[in-house]
Amino acid sequence: MQFKQDYFEQLEGFYSQVYPLPISQPHWLAWSDDAAKLIGAQRGQLNAQGDDELLLQLSGNHAMPGASYYAQVYSGHQFGGYSPRLGDGRSIILGEAQANPNATSKTANNASAWDVALKGAGPTPYSRSGDGRAVMRSAVREFLASEALAALSIPTTRALAVIGSNLPVWRESQETAAITVRLAKSHIRFGHFEYFCHSDQGGKDKLIQLLNFTIKQHYPHLTQDYQGYKTWFTQVVKDTAILIGHWQAVGFAHGVLNTDNMSILGDSFDFGPFAFLDTFKEDFICNHSDPQGRYAFGQQPGIGLWNLQRLAQALTPVIESDDLVAVLNTYQAELVQQYLLLMRAKMGLSVSEQTTAQAQEQDKTDLDLIGRFCHVLQHNLLDYTNTFRAFGQLDITSVHANISDEIIDRPKFDDWYKSYQQRVGKVDDIDQWQAQRNSVNPKYILRNYLAQEAIVAVEEGDNSKLLELHTLLTQPYAEQPELDHYANRPPQWGQGLIMSCSS
Repeated sequence: MQFKQDYFEQLEGFYSQVYPLPISQPHWLAWSDDAAKLIGAQRGQLNAQGDDELLLQLSGNHAMPGASYYAQVYSGHQFGGYSPRLGDGRSIILGEAQANPNATSKTANNASAWDVALKGAGPTPYSRSGDGRAVMRSAVREFLASEALAALSIPTTRALAVIGSNLPVWRESQETAAITVRLAKSHIRFGHFEYFCHSDQGGKDKLIQLLNFTIKQHYPHLTQDYQGYKTWFTQVVKDTAILIGHWQAVGFAHGVLNTDNMSILGDSFDFGPFAFLDTFKEDFICNHSDPQGRYAFGQQPGIGLWNLQRLAQALTPVIESDDLVAVLNTYQAELVQQYLLLMRAKMGLSVSEQTTAQAQEQDKTDLDLIGRFCHVLQHNLLDYTNTFRAFGQLDITSVHANISDEIIDRPKFDDWYKSYQQRVGKVDDIDQWQAQRNSVNPKYILRNYLAQEAIVAVEEGDNSKLLELHTLLTQPYAEQPELDHYANRPPQWGQGLIMSCSS
């Protein structure tokens, strides 16, 4: 890896230098070839003793040439309450690895560099009495979530690898430590701006320094002045709306949308008690620490705006309040348009050229149609992913088409289907229409019970299920007949699994 150290060299006072603690008996549990291509990384290079040098470097046992090793400081709103000083409590950043110019990954997005972070590498000044370690189950879940979202073309951080060990750590019981090697185009969060606005370490000068750095690194086409700051915030609002539109369309619940878990680049970030929907429930909660449902699946669009409002508050020393409010007012329209774009593709709702008034009326009609279908899903307790995948086998030309054998309230479905069939209109090539649906409706998602089965197997010393699941999730739209069972609805024990933040 070839490192730059722009953050480390240009933002003194925005981090603490700290070195990882080695883990005993490190070994590869999983590796993403696709993520590795982003930075031109290769595993299997042996040192003079015959050991895998990259493994030793990424486990903290050997120094990584060119790495600087630091943990960032930031704050954030957690479950609605402000925490004035958080920071990287178990993550240590090595630096910015230069991007491979030949990378073709769906999430490359022309990134010039990727932060490389060791998540679970030991305590930092921000660990708040924690051990700074990640347990194996959380490391595996982050790896799978990152790579599953990437394969679905959803903006996300990436996971290069999971490194296992025999180092004991304690949570509710004794577990073993592991490290997720995370790649991110940036680790800058909403909480960075909150920290340097609200703490005595901050102030306007620090905010401007952070803004200028962010623009220089990630928005080089913008100017480092008032107009540039305002345009930058507009892009952050848009990117956040697009991200949450993706989540709502694919049925992904993040679980902990605190402002310190919000990337300023609009990438999915910091995976804990996440879940993809099985049975569709608007109020689905995947985090057992969230009994009130603040971060329930259906609340994510509103929480996205609430978090952007907290970011806007932190920017008031630099950007006028009226300008911030005007930008925030664009959020809903951006999110709705992204959600409509994705849902129309999933359901085969084409849109022709229209006047603005006609387009607005069409949007209202389609949102109503989609909402009625979601009600059918919830009312009949249907599986979200499998029901949408069934559009790829739907004969839209048939008067009495069936999209699921599990529909209980047939009259309600039939009433919706008549409206849907009329909206789709004439289909000249049904095979092509069905193929298009299969190209955007995944067959395979990271169901929580599948992740749990892989974790149990790894705990028993077998990572083959983890590797098979990872390979499967890299091709979520493809028919993989020998792995069809991965598309099944969960068994009873695996339905509606709720995870903890340490997951």
